[in-house]
Amino acid sequence: MRHNPLVAKKKDAAGGTPATKVLTAAGVTFSTHTFEAEDRSRAASSSTRLAFGSEAASALGVDETRVYKTLVAEVDGSMWVAVVPVAGQLDLKALAAAADGKKAVMADPAAAERSSGYVVGGISPLGQRRALPTVVDVSALDHPTVFVSGGRRGLDLELTPADLVRLTRARTAPIGRA
Repeated sequence: MRHNPLVAKKKDAAGGTPATKVLTAAGVTFSTHTFEAEDRSRAASSSTRLAFGSEAASALGVDETRVYKTLVAEVDGSMWVAVVPVAGQLDLKALAAAADGKKAVMADPAAAERSSGYVVGGISPLGQRRALPTVVDVSALDHPTVFVSGGRRGLDLELTPADLVRLTRARTAPIGRA
């Protein structure tokens, strides 16, 4: 079986996260940005919304339109990754259309964590345990660089949208809304 460099294996002794390792292995230029993440317990239910992305934008002093959150949703029963600006929300109907599906719903947070290998609030679109089909909001292409989670709360990665799309093998579509 051939190794897929887009799928994370496990952390090695050298440190880093699966996301940073994918970027390094691909020879991509990127920057890491750390901040003190608020210590919060996990959401009480899937309906509880914690603004991890807005917290990152504020802590890093970056416009929220350049910081993207990674969400896991189910489209017609299959898991998909959606990457949208933290300043807005995921449009589930638009995601379903971009995925050539009929209906999209948010994945259960525990299922998202199991699939990605990351915790909610630190899910990166890069280096996930299992590579899922991905859609990046087309607005990312408007910026020279964007910020995405680096695989843990308090770590964001800055990279070009082209590298993000290429390394996640993503489609781009207007899936975010204000």
